[in-house]
Amino acid sequence: MSESSDPTTRETQAYLPDFCAAGTVFIVVLLAELIAIVLAVAVHDTRGQFLSDLWKISFFVLWYAVLGSALMCQLRERLESAGKTRAFVFSFLILLALCLVLAELAWQLTQRFDYLYLIADTHGGYVFRTFAIGSIVIALAMRYLYVASEWRRSIVLEAQARISALQALIRPHFLFNSMNTIAALTRSDPQQAEEAIEDLSDLMRANLGGAKDRTSLKQELEIAAIYQRIEKLRLGDRLHVRWDIAELPMRALIPSFTIQPLLENAIYHGIELLPDGGEILVTGKHEDGYLSIRMSNPVAPDAKRAKGGNNMAMSNIRQRFELAYGNRASVEIDSREDSYSILLRFPAEEMTE
Repeated sequence: MSESSDPTTRETQAYLPDFCAAGTVFIVVLLAELIAIVLAVAVHDTRGQFLSDLWKISFFVLWYAVLGSALMCQLRERLESAGKTRAFVFSFLILLALCLVLAELAWQLTQRFDYLYLIADTHGGYVFRTFAIGSIVIALAMRYLYVASEWRRSIVLEAQARISALQALIRPHFLFNSMNTIAALTRSDPQQAEEAIEDLSDLMRANLGGAKDRTSLKQELEIAAIYQRIEKLRLGDRLHVRWDIAELPMRALIPSFTIQPLLENAIYHGIELLPDGGEILVTGKHEDGYLSIRMSNPVAPDAKRAKGGNNMAMSNIRQRFELAYGNRASVEIDSREDSYSILLRFPAEEMTE
């Protein structure tokens, strides 16, 4: 996926809400119906005409909400090319013009088909009342959608900053240990030293590359495998990693920079503190449209490091999963006296060309 086509990049550069998104359309329709109820209550008299007034107003505002969302969906990119202020001014004028067009159409239908009896007002009075109410409602709705869009945009930008921070969070001890291991290998096994340098170069390139919202599971596992090979040179037989992930589709999308930090924490807080090392088990399942990835490692009960780095990595991963999937994903931790495991569960969505 190119940067220009990345959903996160587009959203952080956007001013207007995404009227093509189902969630935005749902909110617009819901607000429209709430407004219809308020207007029906406002014009309700004692003749028991509330339901009649409600369906008349709902018929108008719901059509307007759907058509307005479709129009803004089509015009969003063009409007945003005019700049932030002009985009909102033009959007307001376009939506107000659509409101007046629909008002005029409703009036003409009432005049042509008397039995409809949709409007009990003069032509000028009805158009002016629609103009006044429409101006206020559109302005308030645009303001609400703008604030909601800016809130989400700030979360996306913060998450991107956290990804960048996580990418820069290669612990100094890992770099020092890796360079010392490579230096020792140059004398005993030059071929393996060259391969280690290439692996370290690939890992650094992945860490220093541009932050993306999501990447393929295949790429995530390749980065983790590179990190595992480098640590294996240092820890030797103390480190064993068993990958039981045959069920996972490699084209599935996952928030970027997820697996390698988990593997790093499992080694740093678990395997390194055990005199005889241990085995890290990574299992994956694909069932009911969801992917589950569990990483488990043994821990030394009486030798624990400070948890700051571990908590930071987990906080970043939680936030990015929540941003990408909302309440459809979960990050669960099972911390025991002699073991520690993390379970990631998220929707199975595959990347498109």
